[in-house]
Amino acid sequence: MARWSIERILSFNFKTEFVKDGLAHFGFHDRAGSFYAVAHQQHFMGLVGKGGQLEWTAAKDRVFPGVPNIRTPLDFPIFVDCFVDGSLVVSNFGDSRLYRIYPDMMNSELLVDGAALGIRHAGNCIVDGDGCIWLNEVEGCRIRRFDQAGRLLLTLGKGEPGFQSRPAEFNDVMFNWIYDIRRGPEGNVYVLDSKNFAVRVIDVGVSKVFTIAGTGKPGYGGDGGNPLRATFGSDPSSRFDGPISLSLDEDCNIYVGDRFNRVVRMIEKRSNTIATIAGDATYRGKDGNDALESDPLALRLPNISSMDYYNRHLFVPTDLTEQFGDLIVLSKAA
Repeated sequence: MARWSIERILSFNFKTEFVKDGLAHFGFHDRAGSFYAVAHQQHFMGLVGKGGQLEWTAAKDRVFPGVPNIRTPLDFPIFVDCFVDGSLVVSNFGDSRLYRIYPDMMNSELLVDGAALGIRHAGNCIVDGDGCIWLNEVEGCRIRRFDQAGRLLLTLGKGEPGFQSRPAEFNDVMFNWIYDIRRGPEGNVYVLDSKNFAVRVIDVGVSKVFTIAGTGKPGYGGDGGNPLRATFGSDPSSRFDGPISLSLDEDCNIYVGDRFNRVVRMIEKRSNTIATIAGDATYRGKDGNDALESDPLALRLPNISSMDYYNRHLFVPTDLTEQFGDLIVLSKAA
């Protein structure tokens, strides 16, 4: 299992700090290394340049004086990915719409009107190797695939909760509140089937969905063993129950933000084992982290949000309160 260290800890005041030391509390690197910051509750996103400053924003109206804005009526934007031509696709949890943004031309267009398709709460939008877009429908328990023009190509799931631990055909597969999807380095689509407390993979080549981690039941167990016997945290009183964040690295290792166990778990591809790599599962407060903390397993990780992996670094945002949060940057040893 890879060794991880804490590279830095940034504490954010959401009311006054959007970009800090070149990073945002909530953001994503694309495959070329560009970093897009997302302020979902303020309904805008932007590109953070190499100097750590915003180069442009996308929002209904201008956000910051002197920063160019691409007029786009975002409504709780949740994820950003890029096409090979440099344009972007942005998904919106608020109105289930997908917009395509053209930074070179400083304009945008509506790509998919999810509400018109009956989509309930759009989640992440990822672009695959064919330039098609995959979108997880959180409450609707479905995953959609669209072409670059926004035409629907495929729907997985039946619109109601269900689970199969064994391989499921595309026509039969069921999910239960999908909070995150990511593209793997080999081209498959990985699914955080959250209220099933499981990680699943969509293999387009064989038109099947495989469960690769989780038993379908909550808990905190399985470290050191086969991921299929692992359990992830739960809070039945929470609307967003179960693990909430997923990411992958260049070796197809999987990282799960195990929100209610307050830890980050790593599923190592080579050994097919799972382990906790960060977080103190016994801590139940909401205090921030000491900026000088050096032990990843001593980190306080309440309310892990959407993680991001890029270039041997894992970015782990946590929400301490509605106004404050930490961003922990973990570094993987060579």
